[in-house]
Amino acid sequence: MARGARAALNSLGLRWKITALLAAGCAVVAVAIGVLIHHARLDQVSANARSGAVAQLVRVRQLYELTGQVDQDDMGAAIDSPDLPKPLRDAALAGRRTTYLDMGSGDPCVWAARPVGDQVLSVRESLREQADEMAEFDQQLIGSGAAVVGLAALGGAGLSSRLSRELRTAAATARRISQGDLDARIDHPRPPGLRHGKDEVADLATAVDTMAASLQQRLEAEQRFTADVAHELRTPLTGLHTAAELLPPSRPTELVRDRVHALRTLTEDLLEVARLDAEVEKPDLDVHPLGRLVEGIVQRAGYDGDAVRFTDRSADSDGDSDSDDRGAEDIFVRTDARRLERILANLVTNALKHGGGCVDVRVSGTRVTVTDHGPGFPECLLRDGPQRFQTGARERGQGTGLGLTIALGQAQVIGARVDLSNGRDGGAVAVVDLPRARPPRAAGDSPAAA
Repeated sequence: MARGARAALNSLGLRWKITALLAAGCAVVAVAIGVLIHHARLDQVSANARSGAVAQLVRVRQLYELTGQVDQDDMGAAIDSPDLPKPLRDAALAGRRTTYLDMGSGDPCVWAARPVGDQVLSVRESLREQADEMAEFDQQLIGSGAAVVGLAALGGAGLSSRLSRELRTAAATARRISQGDLDARIDHPRPPGLRHGKDEVADLATAVDTMAASLQQRLEAEQRFTADVAHELRTPLTGLHTAAELLPPSRPTELVRDRVHALRTLTEDLLEVARLDAEVEKPDLDVHPLGRLVEGIVQRAGYDGDAVRFTDRSADSDGDSDSDDRGAEDIFVRTDARRLERILANLVTNALKHGGGCVDVRVSGTRVTVTDHGPGFPECLLRDGPQRFQTGARERGQGTGLGLTIALGQAQVIGARVDLSNGRDGGAVAVVDLPRARPPRAAGDSPAAA
């Protein structure tokens, strides 16, 4: 039972936890105070009832000593009453004057008795009125306690709602920062004159904002450094490339030219990454038939037909048909053809470098799928996304890790989405999903026909 209650409490949000705990605490305090007040009132009623019964007993005894008899109409006065409680009778026969209070029975009453010779003189007074008063008093205590608990719960809900809202804002801002929005800030207002440490939520917000600002400064410094290094390398590499072209043909010359080409490619990739990080790239969007556009990209790349296999199913939005009928209507997308070519070139190059066998480039609906038959993407890459200068796994081969980074960055520029996964039978799968567009209106077409 305790474990279930603990599990139920843990499943609640912070707002309801604070409200429930505050209400429970107030309920405990209200019950404790109510019990104390109830007993104090009961003791007061009991003392008054006992005093009244003793006073009545004294008056009845005086009358009995004067007349030698007891008035039967006098508040239950009697000699050796058969209803007299046994403890009271035993105390009276022992020579003590005492009282007996009975508030728990259906007929509450108070008794007073004393010895008279070898007999017991007693009086009995009904406490029905006092019992009804106590019941009404208890109901008032319960109502007041319930009202206090309700007010405490409302106050706790209001206080915890504000706290929960501020913490949710901080969490949402932290998620935005983790997703790359380094300009996100909580900006929690700190009341003027409030010293450090007095408002824990404000301290948390200040700490998150400070962390975000520091992280933003470091990333911007890293991006500037990368861009500056790449830019400074372009001039000497251009001269080195020119000098390599002047070398006489030989095997060493081929090696030098190959390494110079690799350095120039790396430098251009670094500059492109720097521009993507700075978010200064502006796409030149236009409407294109996706199948013919991708086919032209593959042909211009000059890939060997045995290395890259192209399939166009752009007219089949579900991609389930095995027909390669090119006579169907084309699917049009809005994209930047140059940037899409850059994305697909990087994906195909990555598949050729790290995959095995033929690379499949397939157009289906508004999606372009690049599939290889290698070991697939490593789990860390699928989990954390492409990391520059990290290829993820040794079996994926050597490389800079910039190809996938550039592909995803350019996709973001043109409003596309790149999903990376592994096929059921192995191999890496990269899917480029482009925004669909209406076919452009042909010259001479009327608006109604369009």
